[in-house]
Amino acid sequence: MIHLIVGNTGAGKTTYSTELKSKNNGIIFSIDKWNKTLFLADKKPTDGLEWFLERIDRAEVMIMELVTQLENAKTDTILDLGFSKLAHRNKFRKFADTNGFELRIHFLDISKETRLKRVMKRNSEKGETFEFEVSQENFDFMENWFEKPSEIEMQNGITIVE
Repeated sequence: MIHLIVGNTGAGKTTYSTELKSKNNGIIFSIDKWNKTLFLADKKPTDGLEWFLERIDRAEVMIMELVTQLENAKTDTILDLGFSKLAHRNKFRKFADTNGFELRIHFLDISKETRLKRVMKRNSEKGETFEFEVSQENFDFMENWFEKPSEIEMQNGITIVE
């Protein structure tokens, strides 16, 4: 089974993914960790969103190959890849459908106030789920960038609310 973990910045996707892993012994792919490990050291101050999106697309080619291997080995995959846009979620739905893999969406529907508090706390404490600082500007950008899943999209999915 492929688990798509969806939620806006600070929703708790990485924490939720870790909890889900403990229940099903799946493998987590967290795009924040991939970005920090593979790309952030090379980022220039002038590099913007397009720079990140191109690298995410390249990383996802490898992630899909690994997901295929894990699915063939009957091992769940937990994709903590942000999934801020419907088109991104549909890319993985099509991948699952094409390959005959079962897919479930998990939407963490958490208030803006709670998420902002979590992000500021994570920035200051730099705890277990910290990969890089999220500025107020980046948080605000994501508020407008994120596309909330529709009721139709969430059929057979799981919604987590505060």
